[in-house]
Amino acid sequence: MYHIYHDLEIKASPDKVYRAVTDPKHLINWWPLKCSGNPEKGEEYNYFFGPEYDWLAQVSDCSENEYIYFKMTRSDPDWDPTSFGYQLEAKEDGIQLKFSHKNWPACNGHFRHSSFCWAILLKGLKDYLETGKIIPFEDRE
Repeated sequence: MYHIYHDLEIKASPDKVYRAVTDPKHLINWWPLKCSGNPEKGEEYNYFFGPEYDWLAQVSDCSENEYIYFKMTRSDPDWDPTSFGYQLEAKEDGIQLKFSHKNWPACNGHFRHSSFCWAILLKGLKDYLETGKIIPFEDRE
């Protein structure tokens, strides 16, 4: 199995960061086009990127303002066996966000492209939280 890891510092409160990665009204400002879900263990999230990318994930574990992890339940063959999540660690002037996307079945082009896309999207999350900048969906990687 293959894994993606990205760490970044964000100058925002743990509550603000947690809401940005769990609240659909914030998620749509940096990741999917549409989203629904609640940050509670066992709950299902719908990440909609377009008709052919209408994906589902289940919250496998969470603790408010500390971490949330998801298990993909409907996506594509490379993403289906994967889990991803966010761990927040308090820092003096914000948080350290530790992102992981684990259990990829192959180190193929899709894995590599997804790692790159996550880096770009997480930079978008950082900019959204620190400056309010929202990249239009069609311009997101």
